[in-house]
Amino acid sequence: MTATHEGTGSVAPLLPQDTSDVEALLKSILKSLDDSKAEDIVSLDLAGKTSVADYMVVASGRSHRHVGAVTDHLLRDLKDAGYGNARVEGLPHCDWVLVDIGDAIIHIFRPEVRGFYNVEKMWSTETTTPTQYIG
Repeated sequence: MTATHEGTGSVAPLLPQDTSDVEALLKSILKSLDDSKAEDIVSLDLAGKTSVADYMVVASGRSHRHVGAVTDHLLRDLKDAGYGNARVEGLPHCDWVLVDIGDAIIHIFRPEVRGFYNVEKMWSTETTTPTQYIG
């Protein structure tokens, strides 16, 4: 596979991504969520499926307060591990908090909200019904 560099007209080979860094990030995320007593933690490998992120992690907190505490703990652990500041959405309400750290996206839900949106089913590759095309 090759990539064309804009403005140069030259072609350079694409370098393989160092997956050990991404796996270390995933381990940090999973450890932080487990230490915070997050529930029903699911990790989805998105590599090759989308350019948004390599991994998606979905977890639940028992209440608004627990979702907020899990998120605060995760953000602190990521920063302490040297991953910098993550982008965060939904922290004021703590129904559904999205943490974007670049190579991984973390969703932390209250159980009722997680069941309603069912994000892991949307991104899962395991389907029991065939895809239906309309048109």
